[in-house]
Amino acid sequence: MRERLTEIIDKCRPLYTQGKVARYIPDLAKADPKILGASVSNLEGDIFSAGDRDFRFSMQSVSKLLSLALALELLGEETVFSHVGMNPIADSFNSIVRLEIDYPHIPHNPLINAGAIVIVSILPYESAKECFEAILNLSREMTGNYNLKINEKTFLSEKATGDRNRSLAFFMKSVGTLKGNIEDILDVYFRECSIEATTEDLAIMGATIASGGINPKTKKHVLSDKTCKILRSLMATCGMYNASGEFAVRVGVPAKSGVSGVILATVPHRGGIAVVGPPLDSKGNSVTGIRVLEDIVNEFNLRIL
Repeated sequence: MRERLTEIIDKCRPLYTQGKVARYIPDLAKADPKILGASVSNLEGDIFSAGDRDFRFSMQSVSKLLSLALALELLGEETVFSHVGMNPIADSFNSIVRLEIDYPHIPHNPLINAGAIVIVSILPYESAKECFEAILNLSREMTGNYNLKINEKTFLSEKATGDRNRSLAFFMKSVGTLKGNIEDILDVYFRECSIEATTEDLAIMGATIASGGINPKTKKHVLSDKTCKILRSLMATCGMYNASGEFAVRVGVPAKSGVSGVILATVPHRGGIAVVGPPLDSKGNSVTGIRVLEDIVNEFNLRIL
């Protein structure tokens, strides 16, 4: 498998010219557009990697899976989905349009920015510090890497340029959707987006979701099977922003992307895949990452949709 992954990476790397590295977060704008790496983990904990396997990147929107999983475990499905919807959206991931037009004024799903901010706000912790520590601890349990931490430069960059997220938060507070201290909520949100990982870390995380919550590396049962089923369903329908339908047709596995160029995919009862390639398409998804995932899924017959 490792040899075939290397061939796929080498074939897809030149496609980086078809996308652009995220510019609206200054720290992400520094990424080398030629970076491309991929890792695959099976449910026995075997990991196969190729390309820039050691490149460390911020999880960005992939981290939304962490806070959502934590909310589902602590509060239950009924409570969580009384605060956010579970449907895909045709607008961009940071759009305020649907929030303003639709009633009730709740985010369409927990994997867009507004939805993730609401999820952070309902986590039952006394302080922002305690809340983020719980999210960080879950990231470590799901990846089996107990050294995961945030990239402080990315966090400060996110915080300094996060006015669109502040706009979403203040609007939701004005209509009663969001409660609590906005700066505290956003502090947790920006921090979770800044958790740094590698493709090997996230392949294990994907395999944990695929297995029903058992980390294949540590053998710990870190999430319930029900939570994992919900995560997989939302990844399949909403995980690639407003390109989720196209991705489902083209690639055919549940996945969640982030604007650092990462995509985490999960194949139920088979394993997890993670790819990173910083240049993005117009929807905010990795150009090279999508192509690598498509080739991996086809090569190893992993398509489920």
